[in-house]
Amino acid sequence: MPQIWMTYDELATLCECSSSDARLRAIHLSLDRKKSRDGATRVKLDLALTAKFFASVREADFDLESAIEALQTTHRQMAELLTPNEARGRRGMA
Repeated sequence: MPQIWMTYDELATLCECSSSDARLRAIHLSLDRKKSRDGATRVKLDLALTAKFFASVREADFDLESAIEALQTTHRQMAELLTPNEARGRRGMA
C-alpha cells in the first residue's frame, strides 16, 4: 500500500473539517507525523483515509474527463468554422 502524507490543511480538505480539527483527528487516530523540510507537519494516512483519498481522486478524474471532452468538442466546432483556405494558411504558419 502506498504511503500518502498530507499537511493538516490537506487532511482538512479531505475530511471536510478545519485544520485544527484535522490535527486533533490525526492525534486521536495516532497517525504518524513528521516535520517536512518545508517546515510543514505532515501526517501519514491510515488505510481508511487512504481509501477516501483515492475515492476523491477518482471523482476528480471524472470531472477532468468531462472538461477534456468539452474542450475537444469546442475545438471541433471552431475548426468547422474555418474555411479550407484559412485552415491551410494557419497550418503554413506553424
